[in-house]
Amino acid sequence: MTAKLIDGVALSRQIREDLGQRAQVLATQGRRPGLAVILVGDDPASAVYVRNKVKACEAHGLHSVFEKYDGGLTEADLLERIRALNADPSIHGILVQMPLPRHIDPHRVIQTIDVHKDVDGFSTLSAGELMSGLPGFRPCTPYGCMKLIESTGVDIRGKHAVVIGRSNTVGKPMALLLLQASATVTVCHSATPDLGLHTRQADILVAAVGRRHTVMREMVKPGAVVIDVGINRNEEGKLQGDVDFEDVREVAGWITPVPGGVGPMTITMLLVNTVEAAERSLLST
Repeated sequence: MTAKLIDGVALSRQIREDLGQRAQVLATQGRRPGLAVILVGDDPASAVYVRNKVKACEAHGLHSVFEKYDGGLTEADLLERIRALNADPSIHGILVQMPLPRHIDPHRVIQTIDVHKDVDGFSTLSAGELMSGLPGFRPCTPYGCMKLIESTGVDIRGKHAVVIGRSNTVGKPMALLLLQASATVTVCHSATPDLGLHTRQADILVAAVGRRHTVMREMVKPGAVVIDVGINRNEEGKLQGDVDFEDVREVAGWITPVPGGVGPMTITMLLVNTVEAAERSLLST
């Protein structure tokens, strides 16, 4: 068996086409979706991520505001700027790129963003809405992973899903989204003994541990759906995931590549959340 490829680029393109149409409808009603992205400092990887997000906005009819500040920006000044964006009716989503300089508390920054503009889905209120099953913004990476799983046509209901990783940004919300879809969910992490004992039972396996080739062929149930969230670099600088792709594809039923799998979907779901925020603001007026 050779696994079918779950093409994140193709799925992303499909979702963005619909998104562009929704943005056009909003624009005709005087509500062009707007996303503000703030970058503090000179982290090279963050600069690339931000540039890709801004380009994606412009390509699909969204209004984007990019604000870059040097690493000496005070926390008070950053929070003041966020509050101003909270009050700006032309901005429907606010994203502060992480990581931040050490003197700025990321939790305080996230909590300052208006929950109605928290398109990253990271605030305590957004997390509470997710846990309670209430409408709200889902963190973009796990939200994109769910779309990738759904694209396979595999019925999630009743399946055993295993998530490797327990971060607030991916692992925990991923587990909650799978639970909402009626999967039986196991969460594994660095303190889990015999990781393979759990992963071999998974109909759906999501690897979000941040360590190259954590998941090998012998750890995967034949026919499983394997979603690789990891982004790592090998000795030659080549991007690789948490899953040994070439090895695991010989036993899995479906698998995402790295790059070209989860990555494109993360930015796409950010756009989805921003458009949805604009639609909600229209309904509330």
